[in-house]
Amino acid sequence: MSEVQSFLNGNGDERRALVVVFLRGGADGLNLVAPLEDDGYHRSRPRIALGKQEAVPLDGFYGLNPLLKPLETAYRDGALAIVHAAGSEDNTRSHFEAQDLMEHGGITGGGWLGRFLRAQNRTASGPLAAVALGKAIPECLRGAPAATVLQSLDDFSMGENRSRLTQALAKLYGMQTDVLAGAGRDTLEALQRVEQLRKSPYHPAHGADYGRDDFSRGLLQIARLIKSRVGLQAASVDLGGWDSHFSQGTLMDPLMVRLARGLSAFYQDLGAEMQTTTVVVMTEFGRRVEENSAFGTDHGRGSVMFVLGGGIHGGRVLGKWPGLSREILEGPGDLPVTTNYRNVLAPILQRHGAGEKLGQVFPDFSLEPLPLYG
Repeated sequence: MSEVQSFLNGNGDERRALVVVFLRGGADGLNLVAPLEDDGYHRSRPRIALGKQEAVPLDGFYGLNPLLKPLETAYRDGALAIVHAAGSEDNTRSHFEAQDLMEHGGITGGGWLGRFLRAQNRTASGPLAAVALGKAIPECLRGAPAATVLQSLDDFSMGENRSRLTQALAKLYGMQTDVLAGAGRDTLEALQRVEQLRKSPYHPAHGADYGRDDFSRGLLQIARLIKSRVGLQAASVDLGGWDSHFSQGTLMDPLMVRLARGLSAFYQDLGAEMQTTTVVVMTEFGRRVEENSAFGTDHGRGSVMFVLGGGIHGGRVLGKWPGLSREILEGPGDLPVTTNYRNVLAPILQRHGAGEKLGQVFPDFSLEPLPLYG
């Protein structure tokens, strides 16, 4: 039984879980977290810039979009750090190419999260060690030892005749002694745990109130898996639709509401479990600094990343701010990337057990990990 428990827990007594949130479409970091004291920001966006009075003040320079105010509690608790002018080295400003590079962690095979899971100093990974909430495996999880795609726990089932099938499989696996049989027994044990979860309704703790949208429902499912100790090590969930070429407020405002409500509910729901959980929020690139004639913004470069979780030295906006004067802007007028996304992920992966294997996760890149922890 101890072997089964070790397999199911995946990372033993550590039980650390990493949740990756991808904002697909190029989220406007200058709208999510505004550099209120940079005159170039207000000069470039006379109609869509956040005003100093409406933004949630963070540190005297930056302000949080008021629609993201539910995240203020985690920020004040020191559990949320923000990294500005973050992104990748890709300068194509193509959604497909930028997402591909970022999820692969460079020009290499497989995804960075998949390579991280393979590099773990563990002999096995459970059937629910890596989960993607949605309809397909994201590129970041390509190459993982095991990855499951689901939209809810109801998807993780063996059908109506599961009782007879699991009994037959248990008998079959019980007669064998090889590694495959051991993995099969552990998978059946995981199925039984999930079956027990499905039989009882889930009630978020501490008054957490998730939204009804797919993003919130995905985070709710992740919270259930973390609390149920089925061995979750990594989970991925998307929030798409950030491509804002016109009427930016109409497009982005509802997405910010979903992002803030989902993350704040997840943070509240997990409570003490956040000490061993990390959520990282990323996007393929930011938006052009200057607003366009249609009250929107075009494809740009630098954006923001959010890191939420235990051990984070949060309550800070990290990253070197380059300024928004015209001579500083990159290309057609974009915020330069001063912090590569890998340098944000590196300390997170170290906390989650990467050890000396970071070079395998991010090959051919000289890491300079951001000081997220202390």
